[in-house]
Amino acid sequence: MELVEERPYRFRIERHADMRVPGIVFASRDLLKGAEQALDQVVDVATLPGIVGASYAMPDIHWGYGFPIGGVAATDVHAGGVVSPGGVGFDISCGVRLLAADCDRTELRPALHAVMDGLDRAIPRGAGPGGVWRLTGPGQLERILEGGSRYAVEQGHGEDRDLARCEDGGAVADADVTRVGPRARERGLGQVGSLGSANHFLEIQQVAEVYDERAAAAFGLSGGQVCVMIHCGSRGLGHQICTDHVREMGRAMARHRIRVPDRQLACAPVESPEGRAYLGAMAAAANYGRANRQLLTDAARRVFERAAGVRLTLVYDVSHNLAKIETHTVDGTRRLLCVHRKGATRAFPPGHPDLPDDLSEAGQPVLIPGTMGTASYVLAGVPGGDAFASACHGAGRTMSRHEAMRTFTDRELRARLEHAGIAARPLSWRSLPEEAPEAYKDVDAVVVAGEGAGLCRRVARLVPLGVVKG
Repeated sequence: MELVEERPYRFRIERHADMRVPGIVFASRDLLKGAEQALDQVVDVATLPGIVGASYAMPDIHWGYGFPIGGVAATDVHAGGVVSPGGVGFDISCGVRLLAADCDRTELRPALHAVMDGLDRAIPRGAGPGGVWRLTGPGQLERILEGGSRYAVEQGHGEDRDLARCEDGGAVADADVTRVGPRARERGLGQVGSLGSANHFLEIQQVAEVYDERAAAAFGLSGGQVCVMIHCGSRGLGHQICTDHVREMGRAMARHRIRVPDRQLACAPVESPEGRAYLGAMAAAANYGRANRQLLTDAARRVFERAAGVRLTLVYDVSHNLAKIETHTVDGTRRLLCVHRKGATRAFPPGHPDLPDDLSEAGQPVLIPGTMGTASYVLAGVPGGDAFASACHGAGRTMSRHEAMRTFTDRELRARLEHAGIAARPLSWRSLPEEAPEAYKDVDAVVVAGEGAGLCRRVARLVPLGVVKG
């Protein structure tokens, strides 16, 4: 395909074949090296019924299930627009939460290893069961699926301010627990409050650089401050919900007279029974993910208080795998859209009505985790941001986990972390090379591209002090 560079950090794929809209890719040519399969997926997504604007891709684009990771697509709900589980992914509501400590690195240094040891014991992780919260049974699981972080806070696992600083106030509306199947419930029952594995982590960080003092102050950040970043999602429950509803939509497409170029793009009209069923189950999984991060926050707070006498305050919590019903202007008309963000973060501008009052002037915090041992970023939404007010979500893989395991050794990676002064507490050193920095794009370049494309602005850069990994 031909990529036309419209302006710096913005490329266009013109409509061809069955594409209903063009493809728009926000990146540099360097960031797009090796992304041919993912660009093919941008084209495939542009064929979905009801899609409006463009099929968008963020600077961290890489190949995914159906949709590229780093893909954004919106469909018109009242014009036959579809919802596709592949546009959300298997880890529904995977996202990032940032906490700010009331101390700086110098103050924390004497207690850092005690804190890391405490987190090592307190944070459940790995592919199997095990979580901070041992539920009493299916009824309590249903209350989590309906109430998300709100229910966790009601049960004493947080504070009211946490909800104000969480996307959707801590819970996605319209969750329908009746659409969550028995196998998904079974998988979710024993994993509430756990990191999982792969690229999920809990990391102690330091604010190394502040680019926007006013926004940083509104977020509660300052130079040298210690922070905690948590990256995880809805675990096996979300994965099973995606699996179940892809199967259901695959069977229903013929009835809705929908044809797609890739069966991984299985979809159904938003207003169809299958579409409503998926959105209800997806919202329930999103609430599970929110509660998951809330419980890990509660566990981290207890460790910091006990080991260092330090308090942690929530900066923000935002998902980067979700489909949401939002109103946006398309071709001069306000339309009700189903906005898919897969490996992409909502980035609402200053003044947006969904932002809490104390963040309205600065814009929404956008949290960008880096690779292990590299920097992470706090960004903010900007006026006129493209792709339905969306931004990138991380560095983006360039190397498969198997390839990374063949290329790097745990001994080499451990030595590098120790040389950099980063205290690591993995569940297993043997699997750590999967997440070697070289297996990802340069997060600094990704952020520069996002800002250069007008999707966001930089607020602060954070560097790691210690990392807990699955």
